Amino acid sequence: MKPAASSPAPAASSYDTVLRRRPAPVGLRIALAARALGFSQVLRLAACALAVAFDAALTLLRCAVAGGERRRAAGADFRARAVVRVVATLGALKGAFVKAGQFAAYRHDVVPGAAGAALASLRDRVPPLPVSQVLSTVESELGAPLADLFEAFEAEPIGAASIAQVHRARLPDGGAVAVKVQYPWLETSLAADLSFVRAGLALWSFAGGPTRSRRARFLEEFEAGLREEIDFEREARIAGEIAANLAGDRQIVVPRVVATHSSRRVLTVEYHPAVPITDREELARLGADPRTVLEIVVRAYAKQMFGDGLFHADPHPGNLFVIDEPTAGKRPRLQFVDFGLSRRLDPVLRREIRLGIFALMQRDLDAFLAGMDRMGMIEPGHQDGVRDAVAAMFERIRIRGGALGIAGSAVLPLKDEAKALLQATPGLQLPNDLLLYARTLAYVFAIGRDLDPEVNLMKLALPSLLRFLAQKE
Repeated sequence: MKPAASSPAPAASSYDTVLRRRPAPVGLRIALAARALGFSQVLRLAACALAVAFDAALTLLRCAVAGGERRRAAGADFRARAVVRVVATLGALKGAFVKAGQFAAYRHDVVPGAAGAALASLRDRVPPLPVSQVLSTVESELGAPLADLFEAFEAEPIGAASIAQVHRARLPDGGAVAVKVQYPWLETSLAADLSFVRAGLALWSFAGGPTRSRRARFLEEFEAGLREEIDFEREARIAGEIAANLAGDRQIVVPRVVATHSSRRVLTVEYHPAVPITDREELARLGADPRTVLEIVVRAYAKQMFGDGLFHADPHPGNLFVIDEPTAGKRPRLQFVDFGLSRRLDPVLRREIRLGIFALMQRDLDAFLAGMDRMGMIEPGHQDGVRDAVAAMFERIRIRGGALGIAGSAVLPLKDEAKALLQATPGLQLPNDLLLYARTLAYVFAIGRDLDPEVNLMKLALPSLLRFLAQKE
């Protein structure tokens, strides 16, 4: 979750009103009860469904009097509007609804390309809640009035996402911190929200979506991931472990967790003024060389993904920053934020990834497919179709220079081809952690394209990759 770009600290008086302001408990309790019982969700979803249905009726009328080409165009326009409405509704509902959309966005084996692209927009900033609605969470979780916990607490959040929003604050000792506060209704409404997600997926399956077995697997992975993300104590532990793993590189910063001001639903960390990693104007102001910054990114992710097996799985530009400090021009430091979406690869999956890369390097299609079978990635009866699709992908990789010879600039087009392959090949069912692994690597290459497209990221990552391949079973 994105902290604000570098800016001077607000005057103390801008915080004081927030410290004295009390939330409206009756109104908030009513809102929480409505959410927990599912009333709020029903109203928003029903409004969305009615709007889509009304638009569909109008579209059918237009199509009835239009020619073939205009009919197809009208149908395409309707589908685009429907997706926009659904995405806006999910964003307004936050919580499990946004997470379901984000989860679906990278399930290229399940979700059509156009819908996946629209759902991916849910990764960006969502509208925050009024500060009065989150103060009670801070106080109840940390067991004290806000004025006793903080010397100052900024009313305007510096970031808001699917399950929480972040406020700048100042501790009693003067230390600058960022306070991540979970939305107050999230835990109490989780059961109701998940029931809506299950129902939506069942309706999608009825309309030609995933089979029952794939739906069950989809839901199991989604629910497990969501329950992990809403546990901020887990996030604090993961952040500490990744910080320890990367401690040998002085140019990488993981903000320290302030344990006295953190809990299961509130996470307080050190605040460092910083600029977004892909903001070229701000990097130029700092004098930070984009190529140097990119090298730090690659070092960090190569170690996490090929060495440690525990990685920050959401490296979009809203979660990676260059710290704003006088030494940034000569020796920039990269800051990671938001460890809610992190993954520790199962040893069996790490082994299969290693064997898969070996098979790809040796162009051994049978060995590659055998690994897919061991991981349950091919549904019964679809072996021939999957074999043909994977063989075609092997050929594309060979043309581009082989598994280790692919130039960095060729990786992103290859990723797009792999997405198309997943969408067009029946019977493929990929483990969620493998998709997260591949998506994280794709994000890193996208950052490389934005920062310095001339840098060959494959070459930078090759030493770590070779050490990974050399590991014993």
